[in-house]
Amino acid sequence: MEVKARAPGKIILSGEHAVVHGSTAVAASIGLCTYVSLQVPPSNENDDRLTLQLKDMALEFSWPIGRIKEALSSLGGPFPSTPTSCSAESFKLILALIEEKTILEAKISLASGVSAFLWLYTSILGFKPATVVVTSDLPLGSGLGSSAALCVAFSAALLACSDTVNIDMKQEGWLVFGESELELLNKWAFEGEKIIHGKPSGIDNTVSTYGNMIKFRSGNLTRIKSSMPLKMLITNTKVGRNTKALVAGVSERTLRNPDAMSSVFNAVDSISKELANVIQTPASDDLSITAKEEKLEELMEMNQGLLQCMGVSHASIETVLRTTLKYKLASKLTGAGGGGCVLTLLPTLLSGTIVDKVIAELESCGFQCLIAGIGGNGAEICFSASS
Repeated sequence: MEVKARAPGKIILSGEHAVVHGSTAVAASIGLCTYVSLQVPPSNENDDRLTLQLKDMALEFSWPIGRIKEALSSLGGPFPSTPTSCSAESFKLILALIEEKTILEAKISLASGVSAFLWLYTSILGFKPATVVVTSDLPLGSGLGSSAALCVAFSAALLACSDTVNIDMKQEGWLVFGESELELLNKWAFEGEKIIHGKPSGIDNTVSTYGNMIKFRSGNLTRIKSSMPLKMLITNTKVGRNTKALVAGVSERTLRNPDAMSSVFNAVDSISKELANVIQTPASDDLSITAKEEKLEELMEMNQGLLQCMGVSHASIETVLRTTLKYKLASKLTGAGGGGCVLTLLPTLLSGTIVDKVIAELESCGFQCLIAGIGGNGAEICFSASS
């Protein structure tokens, strides 16, 4: 039996940085996913290894199950129904397993992702042989939630193979977990995110698990659903950024200019709330959809202006803004800023010719362009007989 899972990435539609200072923010899933295939060999096959293949990077990690048992048996488990944090001691044991493999210096950052995989695998399925294959539509380190999508897809495939969730394996096509299963899945994915990021907010894995959109403020998450289809052009500037430094920069600016920045954060809060209201308001025809899209464009432009006030824009982001503005399209950065990705709303009635021109111009600057629907499904799984 082969289990396949997919989990979407995410964007911040409004409120990044300001959310750290008490403002509301809105995040949404995107139609770009990470895919995990998990294949357990038949019991009569003499395959006693756990293999992880990262196809997009042409990397493979493989361990004899006996070696994993020897290294990690002290961790106990499996305990699939009880999401558990990886302790510092457990992390050291897992890291020792990974360090037995040769990882190129340029790929060393992948060690945390492989560590999350080993913790999730042994915690949920124990010490069983399998081959796990990962592919993804999401560029790494660009602020689109690639690590969360990976943890959600891992957790979904593993839980589907455990006895913890009730899934009808005879059904065909992509299936969605039930509400209680999604809650369990989200908790496990969050544990994986903690291994990768240390202290994640939980926003990325929640959006990836449940899909659609969430509104969040001061740690409180509210799931919301769009009443209209939204499509975005996502431009990856390929400029790396230091999220911690950018967050610190906004805080320092706030200390220097407390009254002005308080007004900025209040304005962002209002924009996020209005954006959430617009998204949820029913749209019955093309005219009302167009009116809502125009409203969203205005809110995105205002949010971008406020992000510039916070000092988190970048020359590459400004290049994208100038380019899309020539075609009367609204854009804003998404995530930490300082590079990363930029969102451009693609109105329903926009011609494909204009989209092609915009993409051609942006790609000529060395940027990567992706088109994705916004607010779609969260984690899904499907089953197929092993070949």
